[in-house]
Amino acid sequence: MKLQLLRNATLKLNLGRRTILIDPFFAPKHTRPSIARRSPNPLVELPVSVDQALDGVELVIVSHLHSDHFDPLAQSLVPKDMPIVCQPADDSKIRSFGFEEVTPLHNQLDWRDVKLTRREGRHGFGPVVEKMGPVMGFSIEVEGEPRLYWTGDTVLYPPVEETIRSTDPDIIVIHPSGARWEGSSIAMDAEQAATLCKTFPRPIVVATHLEALDHATVTRDHLRQFTLSQGIAAERLLIPRDGELLYLDVPAR
Repeated sequence: MKLQLLRNATLKLNLGRRTILIDPFFAPKHTRPSIARRSPNPLVELPVSVDQALDGVELVIVSHLHSDHFDPLAQSLVPKDMPIVCQPADDSKIRSFGFEEVTPLHNQLDWRDVKLTRREGRHGFGPVVEKMGPVMGFSIEVEGEPRLYWTGDTVLYPPVEETIRSTDPDIIVIHPSGARWEGSSIAMDAEQAATLCKTFPRPIVVATHLEALDHATVTRDHLRQFTLSQGIAAERLLIPRDGELLYLDVPAR
């Protein structure tokens, strides 16, 4: 499996013969509003051109419609005949943007030789969850490739842990930015990332959604230093830079 972090939650996956783009966020640096009144967003440029981001892509997955996961520029530049998979709450809205082939992921979906399974997510704790709205994670399985669980914009809570226990993924992608909304936590932080790694010591964990938005509170360096202090080796928790390409295989059992 080849996994390239583009920026924020935007990933480009090569699994077998397929190329999948997750949560396209194409806005140039500082062209979107501030969230925490610290800086316009995004904080950094996309490390590749939009044409490069879309090159070879056969399927786009949109986990939810927050603008840092499917921004207006991406909505205009992703080809309208591109197959889109999304959560059921968002299919009508995405069709209204002009996309012709939009499939809600209710539970499980077979797309060509790719098996997608929807997973629960919770965008925070307490009352802020209603403000954030529904989100989803998903599992991806392709014969001969590592099994991947992309948690999405979620805190670490029992359904995430149960998904890992019941599916035993090889790779887990998390968003431990420590993002906050109106003072409330809305994503995993360094402590939750460490807890996940210690609770489930076999999978390789990949941390993304870092250093791109002004409401995040966890940097890559902070995450690395904290998890090392918790005994989590760097080869167990990968923290790619924007644009970095990872080659991932099934970890030893």
